[in-house]
Amino acid sequence: MSIALDELLKLEPEEMIEHDETPTMEDLRNPKQIYFEDVEVGAELPRYINHYSGVHFNRWCIAMENTHRVHYDYPHAMNHDKLPGVLFHGTWRMSIVAKWLKNWILPNGWAWRSSWQIRDMVVPGEVTILWGTVKEKHAVKGYGLVDLDFGIVNQDGVEGAPGSATVALPYRGGDPVPYPFVPPSSY
Repeated sequence: MSIALDELLKLEPEEMIEHDETPTMEDLRNPKQIYFEDVEVGAELPRYINHYSGVHFNRWCIAMENTHRVHYDYPHAMNHDKLPGVLFHGTWRMSIVAKWLKNWILPNGWAWRSSWQIRDMVVPGEVTILWGTVKEKHAVKGYGLVDLDFGIVNQDGVEGAPGSATVALPYRGGDPVPYPFVPPSSY
């Protein structure tokens, strides 16, 4: 059972990590479909809780070929740009959100659209918590649409990436969400 976000934020960072709900590789190999009927407005989605180091930041710089020094060069970030340390990448946050949405709707759902903002810095050593709640549900022909609110807060409760998304989920006993996904014209 998931701990409420406000209660999670009262814990020490080391204790927060113990409540990570990121699926295991086995969970992803054998996903249990969430159906439109299973989702209730106000329900919380699994929380991905992570503690990233400078090594993680450097790996992302290499993978993305992002050579901006604020992401890997501590002296430059702190002395030249007057930042509290090297910074978590905006593209990294985007990839985490996309993976989180995909993992929640597997195997027959579809992540239709999402939007978010980068509002606060994350530096190595901070705990980040990706959270989400169901905002609304809409039944359409062939599948259901679920609107979500989400964000990535740090261990101090500072919201650094608020956003929203809409996913398509199959009906129980119905067909998978069609691929390629064509959104309803009336939504």
